[in-house]
Amino acid sequence: MPFDTFETAIDSPIAPARNAFAITPSDTAALPALPKAIYVGNGGNIALRSVDGTQDVVLYNVANGSILDVRAKYIRVTGTTAFNLIGLA
Repeated sequence: MPFDTFETAIDSPIAPARNAFAITPSDTAALPALPKAIYVGNGGNIALRSVDGTQDVVLYNVANGSILDVRAKYIRVTGTTAFNLIGLA
């Protein structure tokens, strides 16, 4: 196992991600973990609800390879055309 210089550092929302997971958009299910950011493999629109949001918003024309600094609780299938989304937590 490699040595981690930052193993004892306190994690924060602005610190680099320590975990990554595939995001499967759903109109009903929340994400399995709250990401610090979202990597967009193939661009398009992303319908989401942020962690403190009360309604969904659509981010239009997100470019391939973008990293969105948003803590989303839901990524909706309806309204989302982007794919290969990765949660960075």
